[in-house]
Amino acid sequence: MGSGTEHEDRFRRVYAVNFEALLAYAMRRVDQPDDAADVVAETFLIAWRRSRDMPPEAEVRLWLYGVARRVLANHHRAGTRRERLGERLRQRLRNGVAVDPGSQVPERLTVRAALARLGELDREVLTLTCWEGLEPREAAAVLQVSPTVVRTRLSRARARMRNLVGDDLGPPGHVLDVMTVRTSEEGR
Repeated sequence: MGSGTEHEDRFRRVYAVNFEALLAYAMRRVDQPDDAADVVAETFLIAWRRSRDMPPEAEVRLWLYGVARRVLANHHRAGTRRERLGERLRQRLRNGVAVDPGSQVPERLTVRAALARLGELDREVLTLTCWEGLEPREAAAVLQVSPTVVRTRLSRARARMRNLVGDDLGPPGHVLDVMTVRTSEEGR
């Protein structure tokens, strides 16, 4: 494509010529002007990163629309996820109002103190599986270790937690339940 300056000059031209058209495109597809601005900014960021793939200027607007379309799809998916999460949180709050969160404080402090005594990898394996609800293979991907390592560490960490905390917090095998706030749905 030529020197860095030529590359920057071309990008500036593409930006100047196409900004308003892309903004109008985004404005017609989102509810809030701020969201349209975010879509356009993300589109041009991707265009900058992939500018070596940009077609000739006569075709670049269509290419930018394609990029913007994918950015909008991600934006809409994220918005849907946020709405679902917000509704789940509102439902949890409505269902959990009768529970006194203070009643679990001593147990939570005990569990946190026991967690602090575990090695870093054991603690991370345990919290990723218990708090985040990840499967051992998913935790392995996050930690960049093998699933076998995660399963071994998880078994050892659970046994160590039972030894550190004891069975005072509930039936054996359920000592980690106090690490999360239970809703009526989860309190099976």
